[in-house]
Amino acid sequence: MGEGGLQIISKKQKLNSRSLTEAELIGVGDAATQILWTKLFVEAQGYPVEENILYQDNKSSILLEKNGRDSAGKPSQALNIRYFFMTDQVKKGNVTIEYCPTEKMWGDFMSKPLQGQ
Repeated sequence: MGEGGLQIISKKQKLNSRSLTEAELIGVGDAATQILWTKLFVEAQGYPVEENILYQDNKSSILLEKNGRDSAGKPSQALNIRYFFMTDQVKKGNVTIEYCPTEKMWGDFMSKPLQGQ
C-alpha cells in the first residue's frame, strides 16, 4: 500500500442545493460512507490507518463539517440532518478534515473542465 492511498470520487449529485457550501456538504455526506468503508477495509487487511484525511477547498463547508449546526447561519440551519453525518465522524476521530486550496485539489481535475490560461 506504500505510504498512503488516494480516493477520488466524482459523480453527479442527486439533490439540488441552494449554495456552494450546501452542495459541498451534500457531496461529503454522499462520499462519507465510501471513505469510512475504505478505512475499515484497509484495517481489516491488517494495515493500520494512522490518518484518514478529507481535503476540502470550501472553508464554510469545513466549519459545518467540524462543528455541525453550531456554526450554521440562518440559511444553513434548514439543512437535512443526514448531511451532518461527517460531523459525527470527525468528533469520533474517524476522519480529519483539512483545507486544501482549489488549485491543489487533484480530485477537481476529474470533475471540472480544463481551463486555458
